[in-house]
This record gives sequence, C-alpha cells and structure tokens, in this order.
Amino acid sequence: MSPEVVSQLAPTGVLRAAINMGNFLLVTGKTPEGEPDGVSPDMAREIGRRLGVPVKLVPYARPNEIADAAGTDAWDIANIGAEPQRAAKISFSAAYCEIEATYLVPPGSGITALDQVDRPGLRIYSGAGAAYTLWLERNIRQAKLVLVPGGGGAAFQQFVADKGEVYAGLRPGLLSDVDTLPGARILDGRFMAVQQAIGTGKPNEAGFAWLRDFVEEAKRSGLVAELIARHKVRGLSVAPAA
Repeated sequence: MSPEVVSQLAPTGVLRAAINMGNFLLVTGKTPEGEPDGVSPDMAREIGRRLGVPVKLVPYARPNEIADAAGTDAWDIANIGAEPQRAAKISFSAAYCEIEATYLVPPGSGITALDQVDRPGLRIYSGAGAAYTLWLERNIRQAKLVLVPGGGGAAFQQFVADKGEVYAGLRPGLLSDVDTLPGARILDGRFMAVQQAIGTGKPNEAGFAWLRDFVEEAKRSGLVAELIARHKVRGLSVAPAA
C-alpha cells in the first residue's frame, strides 16, 4: 500500500467515512456495538482494512449534508450518490451499486407513463437534496418541482396532504408507500438510477485513483454482490463495470 494513498485517505491515522443514514437500502441496521451496519458501512470497513487503518463512521441524516461538508475536514471518504452538482468538490469513483428511481401517482390519475410527467400544471414532489432530486432539478422543464426538506418520508406526506399529482422516489421505498395509499400506482420503468459511489476530496489524486480501482475490483470480485446478499437488500443491484 502506497504511503501517499494512506496519508491522503486517512491523514489522521483513522479513515473517517461519511455515511448517509437516510438511505435505507445501504444502511439497514446497527452492529451489536451500535454502529451503522449495511452495504455502505461494510464498504467503508473494507477500505479501512485494506489501508491498514481503523475506521470511524461519520453519520449524516441526508446526502446533501455530506456534500456540504466537503472540504471542511469533517470526513475523508464519502459514500453517497455521484451527481454533477456534488462533483465540484468531490472526486467520485464509478458506481458500485445502483438504485432505480421512478414515480408514484395517486388514485384516479390519468398518468400512465414516464413521458407524461413533465407537463405544465403538474407538481412533482421529491425529497430535497436526494441524488434523484438533483437529476429532476437538471431535467424537469415544464412540471413544477416541490422540494420537501427532511427526506423522502416527509416529501411523501406532503404529497398526500397536498393531493399532489406525482411523487418521485426510489422504487424500493415506493413499494412500501403505495400500500399506504389505496389506488395509487407506481409507473413502469425508471427516470434514472442513483449511482452509489465513493468519493474523496479533490486534492486527493492518489487516494482517488486507489478508490477508483478498489470499486472496480469490488464489483468484479463479487464483494459488492456478497454484501447485498449478506444484508438481504431488495432493490439494490451491482453497478456495471466502468
């Protein structure tokens, strides 16, 4: 292991890994010691093992809080969705896993396909700061985006309370949401897939190159698939090779 890589990724002697606690697919529980557990924490632990340093998980409620903390020396690596808005301060590996994002429509809706969503007069409710919400902000042209702080749960509650036309979310979460709103439907297909990646600060060029290779090896070797199976996660798939 290159000393330069270790010094860039763990400058304090400990790998500080930012973890998005709001992603219920990647953080699925807690260890007996009370630490976050799941695919994302285990990826961080494996990185620490290979670097030969202890790991400190730094939990954040939402991914945008992790991105906002980039460059403040709060974390060394970040396990969040790779998005262009975040890439200004963070160098991201290719994705190690993907999560489909699509739309839910309320009972009686005449919307039957993804290409019917971006139209004047329609409101799309989505959790502020989520990776799929950032995609919507870049791509929705005619419908009105209603961005709700507090994550997907709060956005869904607001969507129901306002009798909104469209709710955007991760498909696994929508499968639970649809059961609470009789007559609601989830549209077929996806408008994007959240690319769950590992990032580090822009100055860490050697560390980033190592992380990039680590992610590709983790997909190729079956490590990512093993972690998904170990934590019994539905709705999460191994990303294709870069």
